[in-house]
Amino acid sequence: MANVNVVNVAKRHQFKWYEKWYFYSVIVGLGITIKHFFKTAFLGKAVTIEFPEKKRAYSSRFRGLHSLKRDELGRERCTACFCCMWICPADAIYIEADEVKPENQHLHPEDKYAKRFDIDLLRCIFCGLCEEACPKGAIYLDGNGELAADNREDLILTKERMMEKYGGPIIGRRN
Repeated sequence: MANVNVVNVAKRHQFKWYEKWYFYSVIVGLGITIKHFFKTAFLGKAVTIEFPEKKRAYSSRFRGLHSLKRDELGRERCTACFCCMWICPADAIYIEADEVKPENQHLHPEDKYAKRFDIDLLRCIFCGLCEEACPKGAIYLDGNGELAADNREDLILTKERMMEKYGGPIIGRRN
C-alpha cells in the first residue's frame, strides 16, 4: 500500500540552455530599460512628479509629520502623561514635564504640562503608536510628508515647531 500523504516538494526548475548563458540576463535587463526609456521619451508617460509644481496625492491613511493639537478653548491638550514616550519603539520622543502655574492661562487645568516635547525624526519610524497611546488626543501624524533638511537639528521637531506649523500659534507665549 502506497503512502498517499506524502507530497513531493523537491521539484527543481529546469533551465533552458540559453537561460544559463550570462548575456541572456543582460539582454533581458537592457530590454526592460529600453522599454521604459521609449515610454518616457516618446510616449510622454513620465513616472516622476515634477515637484514642487505638482504635489503627490496622499491616501487618507498616510502618516505625515507630527502635530500637537489644542482643545476647544485653545489650550494645549498635552498633559505630559508620558504615554507616547513610553510606547515609542524607536525611543524618538523626549518629554520634560513641569507644574501648571496660575500665570500659565494657555494650559489645561490639570497638574502638569509638557515643558519640553521633542521628536527626533531621524529615529522615528512613523508607526503611529504615539497617536494611539495618547489619552487626550494631543498628538497626531497628520502633517505633510516633505522632510527635506540641511542639517540634523532641523529634523528634531520641538513643541513650538509642532504647534506653530500645524496646531496653531502658542497662546500666551511671551517673546
